[in-house]
Amino acid sequence: MRLTTDCSSIWAVIAATSPFWFNYRHAANALALYHTLKRLCVPDSHIILMLADDAACNSRSPQRPSVFYHPNHMLDLIEDDIQVDYRGNDVTVASFLEVLTGKHSPAVPRSKRIFPDDGSNVLVFATGHGGEDFLKFNDREDLTSQQLADALDNMHSSRRYNQVLLIVDTCQAASLFSKVVVPNVFSIGSSKAGESSYSHFPDMQLGVAVVDRFSFFLFEFLERVQPASRLTLQHLLNDLRQQPLSSTGDR
Repeated sequence: MRLTTDCSSIWAVIAATSPFWFNYRHAANALALYHTLKRLCVPDSHIILMLADDAACNSRSPQRPSVFYHPNHMLDLIEDDIQVDYRGNDVTVASFLEVLTGKHSPAVPRSKRIFPDDGSNVLVFATGHGGEDFLKFNDREDLTSQQLADALDNMHSSRRYNQVLLIVDTCQAASLFSKVVVPNVFSIGSSKAGESSYSHFPDMQLGVAVVDRFSFFLFEFLERVQPASRLTLQHLLNDLRQQPLSSTGDR
């Protein structure tokens, strides 16, 4: 699976599912990937960005309105034209699944939807706190592995993808893929079932970790990808296996 293709065929759903300032790193994980997609010319109209916490404008931040993924603060992930589609309490299991399946209320505007077809390549990235077979949303509810599998099954039967790349950064991330059976879904998790995932780079000025280990090395690799690149998913996996993740990235 190539990591770059015609931008018009790419759709992405990026979700940081954790509230609260101490989960700053989850917002940074998501915003780093958003930054990469924009750099690779994927238009905002093809990206759904879901942020459960507004880390950029949190009153505890001495760097408002910025988000950094590295304590050197060289790259501000809050870009002038950033478009957050779902924020705060709107980041729910239901809204996430509706975006994937397209089964929205008629009142939901086009800007909060994706419109893939059977020629589309869909990237789904989720980061937050999780455990075996679940990912927490807003510290109140869980997305289960069965719900995710059912949504992907619905996407397949509705011809809403050609290929799906599913990336999850959370504890026991790979367990979230355990019930996925539909074809052409490629999954990468930051940790195996039974393993934790770990934060990276504590920032003394902000007082929190600014990124997770897996997402940091994912972003570092993707920043080397160019629109005409022929790098593949296997290149990414090979690179991640060489990094000090402190967990076992799994697919």
